[in-house]
Amino acid sequence: MQIELEHQGRNYRAHLSRPMDISIPLRPGPGAVNCFYAPYMEAEPVVAGPFVGSTALGGPVNFLNVRFNPHGNGTHTECLGHIAKEPYTINQCLKQFTFVARLLSLYPTRTDGGDRVFFREQLEEALQGFEPSEALIVRSLPNDEIKLRTNYSGANPPYFHHEAIELLVGQGVKHLLVDLPSIDREEDGGKLLAHRAFWQYPGNPRLDCTITELVYLNNSIRDGLYLLNLLPAAFEIDASPSKPVLYELERC
Repeated sequence: MQIELEHQGRNYRAHLSRPMDISIPLRPGPGAVNCFYAPYMEAEPVVAGPFVGSTALGGPVNFLNVRFNPHGNGTHTECLGHIAKEPYTINQCLKQFTFVARLLSLYPTRTDGGDRVFFREQLEEALQGFEPSEALIVRSLPNDEIKLRTNYSGANPPYFHHEAIELLVGQGVKHLLVDLPSIDREEDGGKLLAHRAFWQYPGNPRLDCTITELVYLNNSIRDGLYLLNLLPAAFEIDASPSKPVLYELERC
């Protein structure tokens, strides 16, 4: 199956039979990706009298209680409710799910203090000559499959300077996807300057904008323009596990 679409006055074709899943699944136990010291995901069968919700334990069906933290256990999409005092939810804020997205691969800059940071000048140079897209995906370099099982807690992963995020907002980016635990520094005293810059909170809240963290793009997925399908589950909280899927765009 294929579709044709127009973007920035140009016609493109996408083959829907060739999806590229860039999510990291939530799964139980050590060895799964984890960050911010969150408990690992747990899945346990419901037990009620003689009923056991596990076919492995002799039950008629698998009927599990699941406990997880969307921010700490895998790919997730978050809305303004992540930092706002108001109770915004991802299910309320995200109403459109298909976007044209640009993928960029970048090395963060190492500062004198040892932090690895994406600065405004670097993003400005990387995006020069490209027309704006509603969605931007940043793949941090170096890149390998260890990102699928890394425990980032206490590791001070790379992050974005808030002025870099201000640049993206000015260029019309409404949906930012990164392969990092957060666009902010792991420990910043609660400032969350990059998140606040992205959502323009509290001055001019951008309710329909999202940040998706902990994606993974293997190296066979080249930098370029893609059709993005961004579908979190319908949770009435600030964030939800999500499964972003890319489709390569071809010029018609």
